[in-house]
Amino acid sequence: MNKPKAKAMGGTIALNKRARHEYHIDERHEAGLALQGWEVKALRAG
Repeated sequence: MNKPKAKAMGGTIALNKRARHEYHIDERHEAGLALQGWEVKALRAG
């Protein structure tokens, strides 16, 4: 049998709908982490 496809990484993790409703947001910023070596393996292993 074929393995089920993994979900694509990325996408929105959190939204603050109340802040968007009550305030005008001028700028958006994204931040992330770059994992290397054993860190990636540990996440994949669970």
